Amino acid sequence: MNNALHETNYYPDASFPYEMYTVNPQNCYPKGRGFNELHWHEELQFTLVTEGKIVMQVNGIDYELDAGQAIFINKGVLHITTNITPYSQYVSFNFPEKLLGFFANSTMENNYVLSFTNSLFLSLVIKPDVKWQLEMIGMLWDIKKMFEQKKSWGWEYKVSMKTVQLWFTMISNITLSSEESPKYFKQQQERIQLMISYIHQNYADSITLPEIAEAAHLSVSECNRSFKKTLHTTPYDYLIKYRIKKSTELLVDTDCTISEIARRVGFNHVNHFIQSFKKHYRKTPKEYRKSKSTIHNER
Repeated sequence: MNNALHETNYYPDASFPYEMYTVNPQNCYPKGRGFNELHWHEELQFTLVTEGKIVMQVNGIDYELDAGQAIFINKGVLHITTNITPYSQYVSFNFPEKLLGFFANSTMENNYVLSFTNSLFLSLVIKPDVKWQLEMIGMLWDIKKMFEQKKSWGWEYKVSMKTVQLWFTMISNITLSSEESPKYFKQQQERIQLMISYIHQNYADSITLPEIAEAAHLSVSECNRSFKKTLHTTPYDYLIKYRIKKSTELLVDTDCTISEIARRVGFNHVNHFIQSFKKHYRKTPKEYRKSKSTIHNER
């Protein structure tokens, strides 16, 4: 499914597609879109909070994570970092499931990888008060250290072995649901992905609720129900929030007027834009631009 929500990660070394993203309230390095933008990807993800506190939403459920805690997110699962408090930081490790299987159609891949990654196992919060989870957190700190060091001979092997150890520790201590992955769940995921992709692709236009619903071949009432169940918001509120988010990029990166930015992100009236912006950020677009400009100049 060609999907604007689907994040394709581009790796510096295609022969070792493994990346560590470092995220704080100001930026993400290398550039990614996990913070404040709903997305999914084919890679598996482990996120470790290194400082402060964050809120990670996975399939519509919010998880509050403190420094020293972590979370695993399975492939293809919708997720977003909805909040990262000031002076907080986290790292996310993204890698393909094939790293864990050693070679295609191996016993390891079939019994110990795909049986988990293709199941209803969506995520796992990892906390230091459980012995085996504390061990996993230690391994995540080790991998972080490896990424921060200058790559030496055998670096890829060391990262891979530590990651396989991390994975094996996790799957040795969890129990999969005995039920088969229901078609309904997969269908819900796909519907939400289609509708939000439509919003992401068309937010600058005057799109309507029936058009959003049509993107997933749903009725308006079913569209509303799906949004509320999975994302705890309405399609309209999600659209407004996404338009506001896109406007912040223009406020920081361009010299466009407030009226021009309002028009470019889909607001027909500049007053509606200013009111909506203030509701989300507790400051006007002009004040927001000025505050970001001050931060930039101080660096």
